[in-house]
Amino acid sequence: MYNFCSKSNNNYNLYLVLSLLLTVLISCSDKQGEEEVVAKEQPNVEAEEEGTVQEDATANYSLPTIDLNHWKVTLPIGNNGKPIEVEPPEILDYATNETLLPYMYNDSTDGSLVFYTFPEASTANSTYSRTELREQMVPGSNSINWTFEQGGELSGTLSVPEVSLDQDGNPYRIIVMQIHGRLTIEQRDLIGEDDNNAPPVLKIYWAKNKVRVHTKMLKDTTLSDTEILYTTAWKDSVREFSEVVGTAKFNLTVKASKNKLEVSLNNAETFVYEDVHMRRWGIFENYFKAGNYFVSKVEGTNATVKYYQLKIDH
Repeated sequence: MYNFCSKSNNNYNLYLVLSLLLTVLISCSDKQGEEEVVAKEQPNVEAEEEGTVQEDATANYSLPTIDLNHWKVTLPIGNNGKPIEVEPPEILDYATNETLLPYMYNDSTDGSLVFYTFPEASTANSTYSRTELREQMVPGSNSINWTFEQGGELSGTLSVPEVSLDQDGNPYRIIVMQIHGRLTIEQRDLIGEDDNNAPPVLKIYWAKNKVRVHTKMLKDTTLSDTEILYTTAWKDSVREFSEVVGTAKFNLTVKASKNKLEVSLNNAETFVYEDVHMRRWGIFENYFKAGNYFVSKVEGTNATVKYYQLKIDH
């Protein structure tokens, strides 16, 4: 005989097991579905954080606001032995000018105009290369310049973040500002020169992390007005500011007026030149220069100068 009670119990137990199994499967399925919904609804925190960083970085970007309408630039590269020059209005598009881009470009991380150079092409009266601005009072012309009696002021905020070292481990010198002399056509013809070049009355060097000022003085103050037109009539007088600027930003102000020249570093220390040499210098025309005139002829060396502000007043 069959034991019907035993069979019923077995069937009932089987039913319980199947019911429990089904409940577990349904529960797991529901939980997985909930997790998928949560996963879809959960924001991408990492992506948002990355987006925030990028947005903040973009917000911190800035471009220099230096007016280049009265500047031309000389580059360290050349054609037929002469350095390439870019004048207004072409220089105004320097940010997209493929010729200029390797040597003169924006650094939007700090709002600077960068001047990069290395030894290659040089001008007729120099053996060094440069990426350097030259003032043009009338855009596109070198012929109209100014005298000390007319006066002029050049101010700039700049830094020298990178420069190669020489064999003794010292950084090479860089001329970062100048007042360059120019002969008039009459003066040029009077002394039989083939160009209008005259000495620079002022050269400001970044040298060994300090700022050094070179001005011109006559070798003989009794020379005539014609004799002092020759570059050989002049020699350098050198002074150095006490502050160590290193690779940090610093401010330079140069002011030329009748019989007088003033050079200031960070509005804290000023050299004043007011003597017979400056009085005699009044015979010349002048123009400002600024940028990266790199005093090295060693292959593989280079230097970077950054200008954050640059302004001329006359």
